[in-house]
Amino acid sequence: MGHCYTLQQTGLFKSKTAKLFSSFTQELQAEMNQEFLEDLHQLELEDWGRHGKVREKWEKHLRDPDDVFIHAEERRKELAKQRKKH
Repeated sequence: MGHCYTLQQTGLFKSKTAKLFSSFTQELQAEMNQEFLEDLHQLELEDWGRHGKVREKWEKHLRDPDDVFIHAEERRKELAKQRKKH
């Protein structure tokens, strides 16, 4: 975009034409950024999934085997509460 401004300052382009070219350049830059970001987003999702699996394994390693019973009791109470509402 800086080059468009420089060209406009030379007087070789009319002001309106220079503004149009500058806008076209920005549109192209935005499209290129979009393409780049789509690829980057996909890579980030893959990294998130891969590293999330590592964290999940670590959490499983740390988990107390008796936690299953605690969660089951909490779920039983939750279901009983839902039945009372209906």
